[in-house]
Amino acid sequence: MSVTNRYREAWEGFWREAPNEPGAVFWDSEPALTAARHLAHFAPRIDRPELPMVDLGCGNGTQTRYLAERYPKMTTGLDLSPTAVAYARHQDPECQAEFAELDATDLRAVEELHTRLGDANVYVRGVLHQCEAADRRSVADAIAVLTGAEGRAFVVELAEAAKPVLMGLAAGPAGPPPKLRPVFAHGIVPGEVTDDAVVAMFKSAGLAIFAEGELPLITTEFTGTGRRIELPSRWLVVGRAQSG
Repeated sequence: MSVTNRYREAWEGFWREAPNEPGAVFWDSEPALTAARHLAHFAPRIDRPELPMVDLGCGNGTQTRYLAERYPKMTTGLDLSPTAVAYARHQDPECQAEFAELDATDLRAVEELHTRLGDANVYVRGVLHQCEAADRRSVADAIAVLTGAEGRAFVVELAEAAKPVLMGLAAGPAGPPPKLRPVFAHGIVPGEVTDDAVVAMFKSAGLAIFAEGELPLITTEFTGTGRRIELPSRWLVVGRAQSG
C-alpha cells in the first residue's frame, strides 16, 4: 500500500511553491517555540536516548536540525515530498542530519528503514491530522515499526478544538492569513481527526500511551492586530508496553 496520489501531489505542489527560507511556512516556527517545548516532555520519557532519532514528516528540516544537535549519533528527517527533502538538505550545509524521502504508508519501505536503523525514537509533529483518512492508520503502524521494542515516539497533533479556530481564520473578511492560504489552496485540510481517534489509532497499532497533554501549536503567522496565531494541540508519548 502507498499513500494516496492526491495527498502526495498536494504536498509536493505545496513545497514546490513554498519559499525555501526559514519561517516562510505557516507551521515552520523556530525550534525554541516547538521542538524545544516538546523535548521538555519527551526527553524524560525516552528510555534509550542513544537510539537513532527520526523526524517523521520533517518538511524543510527546521526541527530536525534542532533534534540532531541533541541526538547527534544519528538523526534522520523523513518526508513524502522530494522538494521538502531537497529544501531540508539545502538548509543543513553542515550535514547535521540525514534526510530522505519516505512514504510512511509504504510498509516495505518503513521496514527496510527499521532494518537499517534499528529501533528508533520518533518525533512526529502534525502529520496525522493532515493525512487522508485512509492513510492515518498506516502512518500509526509505521511509527510502531520504527520505534520497535525499545523506542518511544512523541506525537503532537492539532486538537479537534483547532478546527473551528482554523475555519474562523479562513472566514475572515480578508480571507485566510497569507501563510495559511497555500495550505488550503493545495487541498490540505488540517484538523480533520478527533482527539479520541488519534489515541485509538496508536492503540490499534499495538502501542501504549505513556503520557499525554496539551500545548499550543505556535505558528509563524500573525493576526491583523499583530498577535501570533496559536492553535490548540495535544501530545502523546507512545511505545511498546514492554519497553516501559
